[in-house]
Amino acid sequence: QHDLHQHDLMLRIWYTIESPHLSQMTDLIYTEKELVQSLREYIKAEESKLAAVKSWANKLDALTRVSTSDPEGYLAHPVNAYKLMKRLNTEWSELESLVLENPSDGFISNMSIHRQYFPDEEDETGAAKALMRLQDTYQLDSEAFSKGKLPGVQYNAILTVDDCYDMGKTAYNDGDYYHAVLWMQQSLKQLDAGEDAVVSKADILDYLSYSVYQMGDLPRAIELTRRLVAIEPGHQRAGGNLRYFERLLSKQLIEMNQSYQPPSEEPIQLGTYSRPQDHLPERESYEALCRGEGLQMVRQQEKDRLFCRYHDGNRNPRLLLKPMKEEDEWDSPYIVRYLDMLSNEEIAKIKELAKPRLARATVRDPKTGVLTTANYRVSKSAWLEEEDDIVIARVNQRIEDITGLTVTTAELLQVANYGVGGQYEPHFDFSRKDEPDAFKRLGTGNRVATFLNYMSDVEAGGATVFPDFGAAIWPRKGTAVFWYNLFKSGEGDYRTRHAACPVLVGSKWVSNKWIHERGQEFRRPCGLTEVD
Repeated sequence: QHDLHQHDLMLRIWYTIESPHLSQMTDLIYTEKELVQSLREYIKAEESKLAAVKSWANKLDALTRVSTSDPEGYLAHPVNAYKLMKRLNTEWSELESLVLENPSDGFISNMSIHRQYFPDEEDETGAAKALMRLQDTYQLDSEAFSKGKLPGVQYNAILTVDDCYDMGKTAYNDGDYYHAVLWMQQSLKQLDAGEDAVVSKADILDYLSYSVYQMGDLPRAIELTRRLVAIEPGHQRAGGNLRYFERLLSKQLIEMNQSYQPPSEEPIQLGTYSRPQDHLPERESYEALCRGEGLQMVRQQEKDRLFCRYHDGNRNPRLLLKPMKEEDEWDSPYIVRYLDMLSNEEIAKIKELAKPRLARATVRDPKTGVLTTANYRVSKSAWLEEEDDIVIARVNQRIEDITGLTVTTAELLQVANYGVGGQYEPHFDFSRKDEPDAFKRLGTGNRVATFLNYMSDVEAGGATVFPDFGAAIWPRKGTAVFWYNLFKSGEGDYRTRHAACPVLVGSKWVSNKWIHERGQEFRRPCGLTEVD
């Protein structure tokens, strides 16, 4: 198993990274500060050089005024003759060397050293997509992001006209016209409000009009294209598009026997157009739970069946003196939360061990059993084993004591960091019947249970949600949640399909232990029915 996880870890490191985890981002903050300092030193050196050149110019200007007023009289003095020779032979060469000096060398060298750690085009695109993911999940309009109006934020951050334009362009280049419209509209709105920008109004209208056409709104596409032609009458593509849109609309109106209706005067905003359907059937219920909606599905009698208690692991010697505080989160399927599962010191040590190893999180390919990256899971993760530190051994033992299940056949402790926009869309932890090879390489059977540690609080977002029955579990630092993925018969409990909601503000750290079937035969024996 150790070799398998080492192989998995290598796979993780070699896969493309979409967005840096928080500790990498923190390093970039300090890198940027260092570069600003280097830039300041370069400016100072340039100013010093310029001051020296100015001093030379002033001195030589005064000399040449005197010498040119009476050249013969000036050279009649032997000292002046000598100084002219000296100046032209030596001092002008020194001045030439001074002008040729390049104070930028230090700054350029510093840039070159740090550039290898800079985010690339893919990272920037990933960050833009993360904002759009948050926009959709938490139903935030583009202005909420542009003006920095987010819940629980400590720092104010705004997006300029050019930032919004670049967001729209990222979406457009990805064929995502829904978000392209929202961000180009916001860019146009801020430009019309008088904000300075590098991008021109014509460029914004060009992208916006075509994206609106792609959303199927011909009247508005025509109106926006007319505005573009009014600004730039010679815009070749706009003229052609306008004629095409008008012909298309005329044809549609004739076919549907309708008269022309001018486009709405209302500006485009969230809700003007419907978001295209995607691969996720429970998208709406999942996102509603992430927002804290849909929790009314929890009936009062279910709430009445939820209790809290002290749990000593069936009189486990290690828990007798200090039993765990156990809270019911849900009664069927049974989900419990354990308080004070990890101390702050243990969390700090686990994060310290994980940070150097964090790589783009992977999922196990159901066909091959090999780990691979996927767009529906955006986080960074690392695997930790008992040999890494005594803390890992202690945590593993505690999980075994609490659950009564052996962890000798469990997967290594996985640590994951979800930065802003980090998520794991609805998924099953266990392998279904149509993917029998998912855990074949491990040789330990299916994932019988999940033990999930929350290692940070999250300012906004980041809940663990179960769309099937409407539960939302919010991260609380130091606590852990536990549930069974399989019935006692070994059949999968399909109700346990769950998701990690995108982090809106903050950073979410979790660690989890996937416990497998082998070794649990006498610890969790079969029941009398398939669904016990």
